[in-house]
Amino acid sequence: MMKRSDWIWTLIGLLAVVFSCYLLYKEIRTISLDELSQSLHAISRHNWLLAAGSTLGAYCALAWYDRIAIAHLGKKISWWFITLCSFTTYALAHNIGASVFSGAVVRYRAYSSKGLTPPEIGLLIFFCSFTFALGALFCGGLVLISQPELIERVANVSPWLSVLLGLFLLGLVALYILGSWRQFKPWKWGKLHVEYPRLGIVGRQLLAGPLELACAAAIIYFALPVESNPGYLVVLGVFLVSFSLALLSHAPGGLGVLEVTFLAAMPELPTADVLAALIVFRVFYLLLPFALSLLVVLSFEWKQWALRRRAD
Repeated sequence: MMKRSDWIWTLIGLLAVVFSCYLLYKEIRTISLDELSQSLHAISRHNWLLAAGSTLGAYCALAWYDRIAIAHLGKKISWWFITLCSFTTYALAHNIGASVFSGAVVRYRAYSSKGLTPPEIGLLIFFCSFTFALGALFCGGLVLISQPELIERVANVSPWLSVLLGLFLLGLVALYILGSWRQFKPWKWGKLHVEYPRLGIVGRQLLAGPLELACAAAIIYFALPVESNPGYLVVLGVFLVSFSLALLSHAPGGLGVLEVTFLAAMPELPTADVLAALIVFRVFYLLLPFALSLLVVLSFEWKQWALRRRAD
C-alpha cells in the first residue's frame, strides 16, 4: 500500500510531466515528422554504434554502484547476480519514476533472497543513491570550472559564479574524502546509520559515478550532428542540469523535462536535431532496458515460484 508521501510525489511527477509537455509543445509545434525523420536518418551508422556502446558503459557503471555498496557492507554476492539486479532496478526506476519505485522493491526481492536484511538493503539503496549524487557533484564541479561560460546557457549569471559554484561542489566532495580518511563520526537519520566508507571504496565511487554520467551524456553527444555539435563538455553540462531537474521533478523518465532543458540550452542547434538526439537517448537508455528488465523480473519471479513449489 502506497504511503501518502508516495501519492504526493506521484502527483508532483505527473504535474511536472504535464507542464513540461506543454512547454515542449510550444517549442516543437512547427516541427514536422519529416524533419524529425531526416534528423534521425542523418545519424551515421558509426555514431549509432557509439551511442549503443555508451549505453552499455552507463549500465556497467550503474552495476558498479551496487558492487561498491555490497563491498561496503562486507558481503559477497556473485557479479552476475548484482549486474542483473542493478540493470533491472535502474531500468524500471528511470522509466516509472524514482519517487514511485526507486528500485526498492526489486532490490528487496533480489537481495533478500541472498540473505541481506532489510536494514542492509536500505543502506545499500542509500549508498547507491549517494554514489550517483557524489558523481554529479564531482562532474558538475569540474565542468563549471573548466567551462565557466556554460552556465550562461541555463542562467543569466556571470561566469565567475560558475567558478565559485564549481569550487563549492568540489569542496563538498573533498570534505567527504576527508571524512573517509579521518573517519569522522557516522551519519544518523532516524534508523539509518551510515559510516564513512574506506578510502578505497570512496575512490571507486569517484570513478563509477562520473563514468555513468559521462556515458549517458555521450549517447546524446554522438546522436547530434557533427557540423553543429557544441562539443562534449557542453552536452555533458546541459545533461547534468537536465537530468538533475528530471530527478527533482519526479517525472517518469524525465518526460518533457529533458527535452525542454536541452532545447532552451542549445538554441544554436536545429530543434529537429536536438529532438532526434533525445529520442536516441530515450530508446537506448530508457525504453530498450525497460523492456529487457521486465523479462528479467518475470524470469526471477518464475524461478522463485518454482523453488517455493519444490519446497512444498
